[in-house]
Amino acid sequence: MTFGLNIIIVVGTVVVSLLAFNNPDIFNRLKFNAYLIKYRKEGWRFFSYALIHAGFLHLFINMYVLYSFGGIVEKSFQQLFGLRGVLYYVLLYVGGVIFSTLFDFRKHKEDPHYNAVGASGAVSAVVFSSILFYPGGGIYIFPIPFAIPAWAFAILYLVYSAYMGRRGGDNIGHNAHFWGAVFGVVFTVILVPGVVGNFFSQLF
Repeated sequence: MTFGLNIIIVVGTVVVSLLAFNNPDIFNRLKFNAYLIKYRKEGWRFFSYALIHAGFLHLFINMYVLYSFGGIVEKSFQQLFGLRGVLYYVLLYVGGVIFSTLFDFRKHKEDPHYNAVGASGAVSAVVFSSILFYPGGGIYIFPIPFAIPAWAFAILYLVYSAYMGRRGGDNIGHNAHFWGAVFGVVFTVILVPGVVGNFFSQLF
């Protein structure tokens, strides 16, 4: 059961994304569009955009990273809080989904042509939460033959997101990466204040 919830999220996202690849109606109904949220009251888009992706590579990267890091956070929450840890993991993930769109909502609420998709904001929240628990951990990325330290991967992830956020034009919510990371750190520190001391003791 330790990794059950995270796997359910991964599988569910993959299924919905694959359906949306072959059905433009589903894709258009679920994508994030601040203009439609404001003027047509389609508030579900604050959440539903995380269930669909811009392509197979986008989907694979997000779900691979979530699978790699999400189980660590879910296990840590359950060890600390028992069954309540499951609820806290849901709040971390869903909170990351919603919070990471607020910047783009404010920026693009008058632009009917701006759209974004992908679970990147929630994934960032999970990644940065896991880094607070285990800053010395690592992740393998093909074809690099060695593990990249978790903290270094996080920095590279954010630099890439910032660059792509400025570039734009690919329907991916790159700004959500940064704000999702902020949410993940703040949520985890509030929930587990001692995690800050743990972070520095492990890192140094």
